[in-house]
Amino acid sequence: MAGKTQFGSKVGLIAATVGSAVGLGNVWRFPAETQANGGAAFLIIYIICVILLGIPVMLAEFSLGRGTGRDSVSSFKKLAPRKKWWIGGAIAILASYLILSFYIVVAGWTLEYFWQSLTGELYAGIGTEGMELNFRHQLERYVGGAWEPLIATYVIIAINIFVLLNGVQKGIEKMSNIMMPILFLLLVFFCIASLTLPKASEGLKFFYSPDFSKITASTVVNALGQAFFSLSLGMGILITYAAYYPKKTNLVQTATTVSALDLTVALLMGMIIFPAVMSFGLDGESLEGATLVFVTLPEVFASMPFTRFWSMLFFLLLLVAAVTSTIALAEVSIAFVAEKFRKKRKVACFIVMLPLIGLSSICSLSQGPLSHIKILSMNIFDFLDTVATNLMLPTAAIITCVFLGWIVPKNFLRKELTNKGKINRQVATAITWMIKYVSPVLIAIVLCAKFLN
Repeated sequence: MAGKTQFGSKVGLIAATVGSAVGLGNVWRFPAETQANGGAAFLIIYIICVILLGIPVMLAEFSLGRGTGRDSVSSFKKLAPRKKWWIGGAIAILASYLILSFYIVVAGWTLEYFWQSLTGELYAGIGTEGMELNFRHQLERYVGGAWEPLIATYVIIAINIFVLLNGVQKGIEKMSNIMMPILFLLLVFFCIASLTLPKASEGLKFFYSPDFSKITASTVVNALGQAFFSLSLGMGILITYAAYYPKKTNLVQTATTVSALDLTVALLMGMIIFPAVMSFGLDGESLEGATLVFVTLPEVFASMPFTRFWSMLFFLLLLVAAVTSTIALAEVSIAFVAEKFRKKRKVACFIVMLPLIGLSSICSLSQGPLSHIKILSMNIFDFLDTVATNLMLPTAAIITCVFLGWIVPKNFLRKELTNKGKINRQVATAITWMIKYVSPVLIAIVLCAKFLN
């Protein structure tokens, strides 16, 4: 249970926390938002939003988790035992579980594409003409299938169970210590390769030369949203992981490091994507979501020498990012079940993971055989995505900021940020002010904009 175990090293602590944040949002959402919002103009605003929104909210969640040593619900209850603020933690846990149910499905798609790249099946029969249409048909055929996506989904669930059964140090931390260096090495390797392509300079020019004429209110809102989701705020992950932090951990330093590494992943992806799509004349295509990952990038790899090699490495990179994120999402619910119902970790793990066999199956099938079932004109997969990410996460984050800024004892947040007055004293004053006044307002703006859009 939370508070009864800790990460074994500072490196493991950072690796696990970065792994929980770095995910598919960095890979496909960031390039899409950058393309649509003026290139470097969006990048500059995004970095500002990480500083103004990401780091303060992350520190609020870190403080709540480490200060109480509890899961996302119990942490609120410990500080306000007879009040209803624990609902904020409950929203975060429910949101993370809903996200996990469809994130596992997408991780399964990634696993399948990795396997097809390894065997060469992904590129079998693909000619130079009509590649985009062929890859689109492949994606639709696979995602809309009945059995292949389910098998891949179950394999991802099994991988998660294997890691999570081994606990915090031997499971989550050990996996993160292995997988995060692999992820960064693959990113650097791809970045070097992409920068050697014929029109790399044109791609970099778009990425790093701001077009401020394209900045609108929508650009700012999108940058705020990207900063929010790319750092896994409001999901209960950061509260849960911080409960495993040693008391001597420098929270400000950890938040800054995690945010910087998460931003580095986004920057490296931009340096990979834009030179590649420019070099192969794909800059007019959509860089959004599954289209980028499963259609546009396979087109790039098909145009390069050693197609299977590059494709296999990329989908391995994506698989690493997806698995570390699913494990972090699952840990939120496991920590809650273990503490709330006083269950052993292994029992809590199966209580949390086994229902996903059914729930994730429904999410997978909603892309194909069950696509006719609609909730508010959306299939089940898209409905869960919309409700969890656009509504529940911002709500949980606002509650957390208000709780830490206004409800808990005044010295609680400062003690956590300064390790009882030993470090970061001047920084803590600024962070506390931002948590109280700035971050809740910015999150509310994003939330309102999403509904007014």
